[in-house]
Amino acid sequence: MKILLISTNFSPELTGIGKYSGEMAQWLADNGNKVKVICSPPYYPEWKINKDYSSWRYTKETNGNLTVLRCPIWVPRKVTGIKRIIHLASFALSSFPVVIKQVLWKPEIVICIEPPIFNSFGALFTSKLSGAKSILHIQDFEIDAAFDLGIITSKRLKNYIYKFERFLLERFTKVSTISESMKKLLTKKGVSAERQLLFPNWVDTDFITPYQTSTYRTKLSIAENKIVALYSGNMGEKQGLEIIIKAAEALTDITFVMCGSGSALTRLRKQAAHLNNIIWLPLQPYENLCDFLNLADIHLLPQQSGAADLVMPSKLTGMLSSGKAIIATADEGTEIHSVLQSRGLTVRPEDTLGFINAIQYFADHPDERVNCGANARKYAESHLNYKAIMNNFFNELKKLATE
Repeated sequence: MKILLISTNFSPELTGIGKYSGEMAQWLADNGNKVKVICSPPYYPEWKINKDYSSWRYTKETNGNLTVLRCPIWVPRKVTGIKRIIHLASFALSSFPVVIKQVLWKPEIVICIEPPIFNSFGALFTSKLSGAKSILHIQDFEIDAAFDLGIITSKRLKNYIYKFERFLLERFTKVSTISESMKKLLTKKGVSAERQLLFPNWVDTDFITPYQTSTYRTKLSIAENKIVALYSGNMGEKQGLEIIIKAAEALTDITFVMCGSGSALTRLRKQAAHLNNIIWLPLQPYENLCDFLNLADIHLLPQQSGAADLVMPSKLTGMLSSGKAIIATADEGTEIHSVLQSRGLTVRPEDTLGFINAIQYFADHPDERVNCGANARKYAESHLNYKAIMNNFFNELKKLATE
């Protein structure tokens, strides 16, 4: 098939949407499809254009069946709500003529990744003009998150935006998302069950496997008997990472490792400047990811209240596959809470004392850590396998193309 993918974020970004869009496109191309991707130059999670790319040039990369067309994007130095909207809109505008031009290529399937929803315009125009089937794949309910996290507060604006969102959702052939709870939210937004697809994020369980000992302990001079609590991923505002700083203040015998970058990094490091039990690291090379994730005795997954069912953190798949115990902040009834039953511990978002007690509990109960880690690994193998998920999705694409 000819498949057009529109995704602001794409490879070589190592985390978040870019990672999954890149792996999806590569799998589809490797399995005999002609794939075109329209994306921005890589900038996430550093919020800085990769040194090998330009923020303002249009470029083309070709590798076998995969063609990548990169379009300009404005990346703010400091991310705010308004600047983020302008940032996302800049790519939607710069990429629009490139997207529309693909009508001449005549794709059979057009896949648009949300966020941002701005990209939907070009995707819908191109699919209608070329007679292609269209899929909106929602990695993150950005609009709901913006309101629930207080980024946008106007009730009048909220009503207009939700009506606009529903207008767009109605016009895609299918709407997919990454968890059952997010599918329920699609139903609330008026998307019928027959138009919904479950397309979860995945992990390469052959690559990320449980290790007995990570070489990072030696690299970072961490004693073998030290408990390591690890956070690795984007350090943005919706993660609620302050709770880890407070935990490190209370649990001085535990080594905390904070790995990644993002809009909140500078503020967090200033907040933790007086602590000597936190190690700060940049994102590690992908080839080292398995070794690095196995540094953890306990994986940490904090999130602010209201975010746990609007996003399904991409970092969770690697945590599960590494076979280590996980502590997350998530309300009962959310997808994260459900996934971590018998595979970790959950506390209510912003429950600092509960979070501290959960870390201390796992530190004091090694058998519980091991059992939860083993259950996490089994879940990853049975539910998150990369090849199985992509095969299922491809079968859905083939059915859609013949309808």
